Amino acid sequence: MKAAPSNEGDVRGVRAPSGPGGVRALRRNAHAPLRGPGGAVIVADVTSFILPHELVGEGTHRVFAVHGWFADRSAYAPLLADLDTGAFQYALVDLRGYGEAQDAVGSYTTAEGAADLLDLADRLNWERFSLVGHSMGGSVAQCVTALAPHRVRRLVGVSPVPASGLPLEPEAWKLFSSAAHRPENRRAIIDMTTGGVRPAAWLDRMVARSLACSDAKAFRAWLDSWTGDDFHERLQGCRVPALAVTGALDPALSAAVMRQTWLTWFTRGQLVDLPGAGHYAMDEAPLDLIRAVEDFLRADDGTPEPAPARPGS
Repeated sequence: MKAAPSNEGDVRGVRAPSGPGGVRALRRNAHAPLRGPGGAVIVADVTSFILPHELVGEGTHRVFAVHGWFADRSAYAPLLADLDTGAFQYALVDLRGYGEAQDAVGSYTTAEGAADLLDLADRLNWERFSLVGHSMGGSVAQCVTALAPHRVRRLVGVSPVPASGLPLEPEAWKLFSSAAHRPENRRAIIDMTTGGVRPAAWLDRMVARSLACSDAKAFRAWLDSWTGDDFHERLQGCRVPALAVTGALDPALSAAVMRQTWLTWFTRGQLVDLPGAGHYAMDEAPLDLIRAVEDFLRADDGTPEPAPARPGS
């Protein structure tokens, strides 16, 4: 990303997303930028790139589904046969560096992913929509909510990385930061976050999928963003209904973590802990996950979150 002159320290340049409402989506919130470690403003450099996506369903309630660090949009494949496609239309996306976007140039950050999603919403003519984000994708979904709360009907995080980031201890950082080029590290992470009880063949399959669907350079860059970016202050007191779904077998992003983060930021926050799942509920407990998510989405009353007021208004 290109540096722009500023009197506020490390402020990075931004080009608003293209599309009928892309400029509007960012300008509505230009007075209150997202900030990362050290106070640096988190923004994205978005050009004509369009997120690869697949539309599933014919419903009037539009929902983005955003994958996590270890998968592309195929992470949601175990759910597709049993989704309520009459009530909802899901847009399953590939973030930059994953799936059909493996070769996409980018900074591979939560802010860039959020700007890409807002641009895609404009291109799809989705003025309002809900968001489902898994793990790292949960951070991206929260970033969209921070940027444009008035456009978000409901927010669901499935084992979501908090908007405050997820700093890792030195040993954990060593394991995670070398996982881009070490399949055995990816396997160890998946095993640890699913309680050490999953079959070896399943662990091997999850690793193989992760390697096949992600670019190693992007994979490593995304780690810096989702562990280090902190924009939770933008979500303090947010009234967008927000559900966190956790797995009881996941020690990393547990129900306890959500109580300390998610439920303190979202005034209409809810929590569901799935007893038979770890970090990968789409694979481990697909029917329970669908029920929790779609029951929550159906409760939408259609009332938009007010657009943020400009200073002095």
